[in-house]
Amino acid sequence: MSEILLEAVDLTKHYGSVEALRGASFQARAGEVTALIGDNGAGKSTLVKCLSGAEQPTAGKILLDGAEAHFDSPTTARRLGIETVYQDLAVAPELDPAANLFLGREIHRKGILGKLGMLDKAEMRRQAVEEFQRLGVTLQSTDVPIGSLSGGQRQSVAVARSVVWASKVVFMDEPTAALGVVQRERVLDVIKKVRDKGIAVVLISHNMPEVLSVADRVEVLRLGKRVARFRGPDTKLEDLVAAMTGALVQEEAA
Repeated sequence: MSEILLEAVDLTKHYGSVEALRGASFQARAGEVTALIGDNGAGKSTLVKCLSGAEQPTAGKILLDGAEAHFDSPTTARRLGIETVYQDLAVAPELDPAANLFLGREIHRKGILGKLGMLDKAEMRRQAVEEFQRLGVTLQSTDVPIGSLSGGQRQSVAVARSVVWASKVVFMDEPTAALGVVQRERVLDVIKKVRDKGIAVVLISHNMPEVLSVADRVEVLRLGKRVARFRGPDTKLEDLVAAMTGALVQEEAA
């Protein structure tokens, strides 16, 4: 069984009188894609925010490599090897793919020029091309603003950026939303390559066929709590729907 890299144990999260998480638990394992699913209001977004440092839980524990961890900000989570790909892409459309890959982590030139703030664009482009090739990301051009690329190419760059800097876990929030069939398949191929690097991939998606095509495990939230766990290859669509609607509880199955 794969090593558990990131785990939530009985997390609760209150927003005033609203209880968004009610003892939610979750596991992400090395070299696996774990799908996190649930109906609207199930608590998926809140759980991901707690596990990526954007929010802090009211109670419960977060474990990273088996040790209790506290993420007081996304910056802290990123420093510990946890990255997030958001549904709205969060790319800079006016910059080229290499500049997007190194956004916030730019390489400066050596010597006095670097001290003056000049960037080593050639080195960033070289490393970016190398990373894109390693992940199987095919781009129309690496020299044009990313805003001129297709939706699938832009999303592939966003995924690649997180993967390059992640050493433990990558959260992917609806990474194929609004993409065509061919573009969706390309992004899913990149996700599989990320998994094969030994990174834990957490896929948040409403697309159940997509979940079943790529997930090694599926964890289901309902009303702020995990209600079911499945092994992806053994799971049927009707099992997922039943768990999401409350007709099936299967916590012990993972």
